[in-house]
Amino acid sequence: MEYSAGLSDLMGVPVWLKLESLQLTGSFKIRGAMFAISKLQEDVITCSAGNHGKAVAYVKKGATICVPRSVDRSKLDAMVRMGADVRVSEFDGYDDTQDWALEIAAREKKYFLSAFDDDAVMAANGGTVAMEVLEDAPEARTFILPVGGGGLSAGFAVWAKDRLADAAIVGCQHILSPALKMSLDAGHAITRLPAVETMAGGVEGGIGARTFPVLEPLVDSVALVSEAEILEGVRWMIAHHQYLIEPTAAVTIAACITGKIDATRPVVVVVSGRNVSMETVREILKK
Repeated sequence: MEYSAGLSDLMGVPVWLKLESLQLTGSFKIRGAMFAISKLQEDVITCSAGNHGKAVAYVKKGATICVPRSVDRSKLDAMVRMGADVRVSEFDGYDDTQDWALEIAAREKKYFLSAFDDDAVMAANGGTVAMEVLEDAPEARTFILPVGGGGLSAGFAVWAKDRLADAAIVGCQHILSPALKMSLDAGHAITRLPAVETMAGGVEGGIGARTFPVLEPLVDSVALVSEAEILEGVRWMIAHHQYLIEPTAAVTIAACITGKIDATRPVVVVVSGRNVSMETVREILKK
């Protein structure tokens, strides 16, 4: 946890960063991978936009990891270096790649471990983060989270709302892939969305069929940010905190610095990961 003077000034309340970008393997995903795989005996296959796959590769040597062809190069290279059986799909989007991974799992008789739609993953990825946040910032009442498939946000919301009746959960998403917002409007999980061109691959695609029913009654609002705002969030973190974070992690920062969150009580912003290639960094910084 780190206090953010810059965000506190902008938002008018004390703001802390929960720096999961400093986690082992570079994101919060190591929590869910370790806990879920500790409960399994089978050979594992998974689908990942990058961070979950990197975590699984670290925990389960030789695991099969399916990734979209748009995966960030740094994440792909890390999985290969750790000895994973990495298979790159012909699809840019997460949802189509997951369908392909499920077909492989059935054919090769391997256990498919979802990056988010799994009780153990939700509990570890989100619940353990919330436990630490509430311990380290007991005065915080507004919690700003990135939402992709919903594993982090669902697990976090369960723990936070159980301990704090007045907790406010804010989910942040890419405006071109707002699965949580669309699901809330529809009253059911939107589990598939068309692929969009974005550097924030971790928040692209549909929400989980298991995570949404958990999150639906607990989330208080959704903030949507554009690609340009996300990249400005990456640059803001370098300028104000000297941390390089990945675009997926910058959705929460972007929502704060663009005034899309109206907070009246102390805030914790979850910064989910740092895994980003040099090519992507160059592109972000030259804009």
